[in-house]
Amino acid sequence: MARDSDGGADGGGGGSTGTANSPSRERGRTVRNTIERRAIVGLAVATIALLLGIFYYPVATVFIDSVLVDGRLTGRVFVSILRDPFYLGEPARLLAGEPVGAVIESVLSSDRRLGVIGFTAYQAALSTVTSVALGLPAAYLLARFEFPGRRTLRSLTILPFVLPSIMVGVGFVATFGRNGTLNAVLGALGLGQVNLLFTLEAVVIAHAFYNAPLVARVTTAAWESVDASAVETARSLGASPVRAFRDVVAPQLYPSVLMGAALTFVFTFSTFPIVLALGGFQLATVEVFVYRLIRDLEYAEAAALALIELGISLGLLYAYLRYEAKHTVRSRGIRPLPRRPLTPPSFSVRELLPRLGLAVYAVVALAVFVAPIASMVLASLSGPEGLTLANYQFLIDRQTTGAAFQVQPWDAVRNSLLFGVASLAVALPMGVVVAVLTTRDYRGRKLVDAVAMAPLAVSGIVVGLGLLRGLVFGVEVGDTRLAVGGGLAIVAAHAVAGYPFVVRTVAPGLEGVDHTLVESARALGAPRARALLDIELPLVWPAVIAGAAFAFAISIGEFSATIVLASGTNQFTMPIAIERFIGRRLGPATAMGVVLLVVTSASFLLIDRLGGDDVGF
Repeated sequence: MARDSDGGADGGGGGSTGTANSPSRERGRTVRNTIERRAIVGLAVATIALLLGIFYYPVATVFIDSVLVDGRLTGRVFVSILRDPFYLGEPARLLAGEPVGAVIESVLSSDRRLGVIGFTAYQAALSTVTSVALGLPAAYLLARFEFPGRRTLRSLTILPFVLPSIMVGVGFVATFGRNGTLNAVLGALGLGQVNLLFTLEAVVIAHAFYNAPLVARVTTAAWESVDASAVETARSLGASPVRAFRDVVAPQLYPSVLMGAALTFVFTFSTFPIVLALGGFQLATVEVFVYRLIRDLEYAEAAALALIELGISLGLLYAYLRYEAKHTVRSRGIRPLPRRPLTPPSFSVRELLPRLGLAVYAVVALAVFVAPIASMVLASLSGPEGLTLANYQFLIDRQTTGAAFQVQPWDAVRNSLLFGVASLAVALPMGVVVAVLTTRDYRGRKLVDAVAMAPLAVSGIVVGLGLLRGLVFGVEVGDTRLAVGGGLAIVAAHAVAGYPFVVRTVAPGLEGVDHTLVESARALGAPRARALLDIELPLVWPAVIAGAAFAFAISIGEFSATIVLASGTNQFTMPIAIERFIGRRLGPATAMGVVLLVVTSASFLLIDRLGGDDVGF
């Protein structure tokens, strides 16, 4: 029970122990012990205050913008959106008083209108189904087969999830564009050209690039947690392999598959850079329209639309957390299923068929996961006359001769690194403190966890808009207007985006620490903070490093909030530079994308080396 409380367990160990100590040394020791006893409470208060300032207050500002129009409280902006078929599709007619039967008939017809919100949900549903379809075979391969490089491949499954989305957009343009790799291959085979850009298919495949590895990772973990003795018992009772899988294995996989699907839907529902790069305004989602409204200075409508999106995302996230709490898989004390060799031990149909399926899947996976990155690298080195470094030379020339209003590549790299380091300095301690708070036993812990994880459900556009309206434009305090610069606001936005990933990597490690070690330290007089610093954090240090790498990588690739906050300033980052270049010339955009890929990958290699398989997210 000493684990549940922070005060009163010092056992008086911090008092005087020797007559030779001077009064000043004794006073210093008392102060130090007092600080250590109160440190966790103080850090918790500081973290809450920081979250209030850089997240909840800005988001609240967005809410106020949506209901306070011309100095008057009103809900007419929400009502106008919900009654507009342009946003809500056919269901909007219900709010306009039309008969339910007529609306249902329209919904079921082939020419129904989805509206922006309906289309956003539709593409998110398609992306979720595709991500699950591509993620499950990967989980099957990683969980059930042994082969050289399996562990490295398992580590790489998380890499697409942290790659900058705008960079992936460039990769897909280089692959599926009119002059892309796909058409080059089709041309070499004598086949006609295709152009998948600005189609729903391209958006869905790009979303699968991001989220299928996430589905694969959580499902692999669940599959590896299945107790082999339960399967052997079923087989000994006469169950066939298919029956044993259906009745024993599959029920233990469903929760993880649903978790991956729920997270995928939440992430793709608030998608922004992928749609902006590959779909354009003709396939605009809610997030893209919010950005468009902000550019048109329609803040009230943008805020109301963003909050409707936020309400849907928070509802889904809450449902996910509830489901996760009820279906958490504990893997202690189990004997995992033995993996089979990837090379078939015999040439029977039973041995060959699954491996043939995996071979087909490998071809699809290469096209979806590897081809975009490889095409981006190839395009960065290609020109009309073959291989060239002209695109990289363009970046150098732009740096030396470009006008002041143009994006400077080195400035973008420098800004990205500075923002990454600064946001890491904020996100890492915040994440560790929240992880500590959410792994203690007390009433309301789940509520604290849900509130702390809210940034996962709030889009970067909303955070950026809130920081812009709340902190960058300034707050009136008495006769003084307090405001922060765009750079500080960008750091705050990046820290908000990154710290939940620190929590999700550190918290599982803290949950697994042997509590008797902590209780022994407390019984010997160590304050709670000392036990945390000397015992718990060293034991979960790989997870802390992994969380740091996550936070840094998230900052390097953050686009949604940055594009809002960097507009009208010179605080461009690498993703913003790519977005500017991709609108004019693909070559420099791919070269900038390669630079971004190198920086992101170098930071994330720490996970494979230090985080290992214990990375929890």
